[in-house]
Amino acid sequence: MRYIFLISILFVILGCEDNAKLISSAYTIVYSAKESRGREIYLSDETGTSRIKVTDFTKSDGYPSVSPDGEQLAFYGKYDNRKTWSIHTVNIDGTYMRRLTRKKYVWDSAPSWSADGKTIVFAREYDDPEKGWQEEIWLMNHDGTEQHRIQGLKERAPHFLKDGRVLFHSKKDPSQIFIANTDGKNLIQITNNDTNNWSPKVSLDGNHVVFVSDRDGNREIYTMNIDGSNEKRMTFNHVDDWDPDWSNDGNKLIFSSDNSDGFSDIYQINKDGTGIKKIINNGIQASTVRKLNKFSLEKLYDRK
Repeated sequence: MRYIFLISILFVILGCEDNAKLISSAYTIVYSAKESRGREIYLSDETGTSRIKVTDFTKSDGYPSVSPDGEQLAFYGKYDNRKTWSIHTVNIDGTYMRRLTRKKYVWDSAPSWSADGKTIVFAREYDDPEKGWQEEIWLMNHDGTEQHRIQGLKERAPHFLKDGRVLFHSKKDPSQIFIANTDGKNLIQITNNDTNNWSPKVSLDGNHVVFVSDRDGNREIYTMNIDGSNEKRMTFNHVDDWDPDWSNDGNKLIFSSDNSDGFSDIYQINKDGTGIKKIINNGIQASTVRKLNKFSLEKLYDRK
């Protein structure tokens, strides 16, 4: 009898583990959605058919980025009638939300995690009465301590590379894409043309970059090698496309595209430019989830 009881317990444990694995493997996209109550952050499968809400703290939550260990989510929220944007983190199960930046009347956005999960890089924008509109890149520890600007960089859309360097686009007109160390040194320019290039993201293997450019009349999605060679146009839309990222296998891209409701929808396309399809309605700022903590996600799943 005792033997049968132990076997039953084992099957329950294994079943829970299998269920957790199934749940965690399903959600490969995190994005900001426009719902009736405001902007909220969701996890979704790559088809857009299954999703689960993680946050609705400020009613203007966005720019979500999952930590490398899959346990936390970094995002921005808005305060002071949307005049202050702040970076936050929250556990994947929706608990323990922390506001990490609190400076009034600046726009902190686009958080990105270092490969070891210890550091967050983010963009800061604000109006200086003497110098005009400022665009800066800042670093902080994952708990919000030791916040400091990367000196000498007037840039936006920072994205950590695996080797600890930062990929970003410049403020100057036209904007170009660069790589630099976290001290601002060893600057490498990887686009060099007379059009704007924005919002770069590197593929998981570190060999390719997806980005946005207006070189063909409106904002379209492009790819190139990490050294700036072999540029390719991916989208041919009559509306603006935004916020691209790579799938985990590197074979697909996701991006946002303006819709008729004044917001965006999220699309997926093969890396060769074929098979474009809409996967999520009223979504923006999508990024790929590399890993999720399966048991934390199961807690979130059970709470909904």
